[in-house]
Amino acid sequence: MNELHVDWLLARPGETEQHGGRVLYEGPTIAAAQAAHAPGNGLIALPGLANAHDHGRAFRSSAFGGFDKPLESWLFYLGVVPGIDPYLTAASSLARSAMRGVGRVMVHYTRAQGLTDPVTEAREVARAARDVGTQIAFAVSMRDMQPLAYAANDAVLPHLPATIREAVAKRLTGPQPSPAEQMALAEEIARACHGDGVNVQYGPNAVQWCSDEMLGLIAEASAANGRQVHMHMLETRYQREWADRTYPDGILKHLKSLGLLSPRLTLAHCAWARPEELEMIADAGAVIAVNTSSNLGLRSGIAPLAEMLRRGCKVAMGMDGLGLDEDDDALREMRLAYHLHKGWGYEVAVSPAQGVSFAARHGRYAVSGLTSSGTIAAGEPADLLVLDGKALMEDRVFDDVPVIDFVLARANARHIRKVIVGGRTIVDEGRVLGVDYEALMAEALAQLKAHINPADTWRATVRSLDAALKPFYLAGRHQGCG
Repeated sequence: MNELHVDWLLARPGETEQHGGRVLYEGPTIAAAQAAHAPGNGLIALPGLANAHDHGRAFRSSAFGGFDKPLESWLFYLGVVPGIDPYLTAASSLARSAMRGVGRVMVHYTRAQGLTDPVTEAREVARAARDVGTQIAFAVSMRDMQPLAYAANDAVLPHLPATIREAVAKRLTGPQPSPAEQMALAEEIARACHGDGVNVQYGPNAVQWCSDEMLGLIAEASAANGRQVHMHMLETRYQREWADRTYPDGILKHLKSLGLLSPRLTLAHCAWARPEELEMIADAGAVIAVNTSSNLGLRSGIAPLAEMLRRGCKVAMGMDGLGLDEDDDALREMRLAYHLHKGWGYEVAVSPAQGVSFAARHGRYAVSGLTSSGTIAAGEPADLLVLDGKALMEDRVFDDVPVIDFVLARANARHIRKVIVGGRTIVDEGRVLGVDYEALMAEALAQLKAHINPADTWRATVRSLDAALKPFYLAGRHQGCG
């Protein structure tokens, strides 16, 4: 039996606060959370946090010229760097997430490194997760249409400069495996990787990138085998406009007609979802992963988090690899979301308790399929985040000021002392125990630079494509009227 003794036990942050506490856990489950004598170590225990939407990328946007780009252009910047060893990529990304407070991470694997076959690559991601100690979902990326914009290729290509048209068409519009072939690959990856902290899911990229045939096959298989589904939904205003034109009766109604809208589904973003759509999501029991910093950084908008909660939606925190400072700081992400949605003046739209629960509770289901209250209690997953209360509250004047006030006001990654997930301590005193993060990043960067071909013109092509897409979208051609 493992024991954690702390000066402050926030078993239900924002609702309960115990001065002096002890948490007992055996294997992956908490056995008891009890009041106890405060040991004087200054530690604070919170429920462990989860990242319900991410992609497992080693390098952040500003590193390859993608800072401050709208999503519709930003996506192409991901391809200006060559692939590197998938283990390095995943291990460095997951280690950074662990150091910044997250023990469960969704890896929607939309950017394959492509140096091996997909099953071998997925195995390497799973191996990296197990070495780091994070529990992950591996959502198998699936898409089969509209690679350039929210329109058919022959509607987009004529609007690109002639100097890049051929290169773009050659690289981005080639034939895709059929929906049946992609389903077969997803099942092969599941057989190879599912289990031992890895939850393989279907990962259709989004409705605008997947045919009805593909989405229907996924819905049918998910209903039959219980496998979860993870996909993007209504992330940008241009996706909203495309959805309204393509599905005049409603994109969520379309998902429901396909059988995809279910408790097994997690929808990332929903920044442009309407109240009636949120009610459909709530009624279905699906999870929404809100990505506050990513939506700000990619100029996508602000998700209606408070409205989601009012409508009864299960809402989880996503990081999307684009935290406010591009550092995957989960505590800062939680605080930003809380401040942005808490309400103005004396009105309370999101309570402190909801602000913390947002970062802990439903993400455990989205990632690992675990139904949880998001608290520290007997029977709950042994996911714990331990903070240095002495550093966090160094200027605490009155003992009756709630500890949660300090957490929501100023906590960030530098205050993290331990991250425990499923009963395993993966970060201790700010250091990842399973891998050497600094060495991984140094090796990844060296390998990346060694693989870059100075004669490659694709980066210049992407810049031209970026410039061409701006008038295309602003003119409304994404709606098929160009």
